[in-house]
Amino acid sequence: MLKKIVLGNMILLVLILVSVPAYSGSGQPEGKAIGMEKTYMKPSKEELKMKLTPMQYKVTQENGTEPAFKNEYDHNKRPGIYVDIVSGEPLFSSIDKFDSGTGWPSFTKPLDPGNILEKEDRGWFSVRTEVRSKHADSHVGHVFNDGPKPTGLRYCMNSAALRFIPVEDLVKEGYGKYLPLFEKQPR
Repeated sequence: MLKKIVLGNMILLVLILVSVPAYSGSGQPEGKAIGMEKTYMKPSKEELKMKLTPMQYKVTQENGTEPAFKNEYDHNKRPGIYVDIVSGEPLFSSIDKFDSGTGWPSFTKPLDPGNILEKEDRGWFSVRTEVRSKHADSHVGHVFNDGPKPTGLRYCMNSAALRFIPVEDLVKEGYGKYLPLFEKQPR
């Protein structure tokens, strides 16, 4: 009888371990490997409340906005990429970042347009274009038509919706495919 219980518990443990997504040392989901690509998933509401700060949760899950000029990445000038804090999906690159003077990190274009969704936003007494991550459906910011060349766009993002991955950590964090973008750039 005891052997059956132990064996049953071992099988249960294996099933649990196989079904839980892998995580990197940073606490970000690794995603499930499909060839060389990663897939990105949104954790449950309970997991997000434990993982995210109150500001990160408010911005990404409740369409909030962090204070201008008082955020982590407005003045970040290090080379690297910005990923969704919720799912890890790559959204923007430091190569396309510029100082818009608005107090939020701004970019001329997304790193991977397939990871961005744009929706009409009729809040705040105006019509704007909201930017959301595709896989986690996180609110990350808005895009405006007043940016610099070559796109004329300003993707105005909330630092609280992003996690920065410096170029020297791209491979370690599972984003090595973006490393060639920075080999051509002066550091």
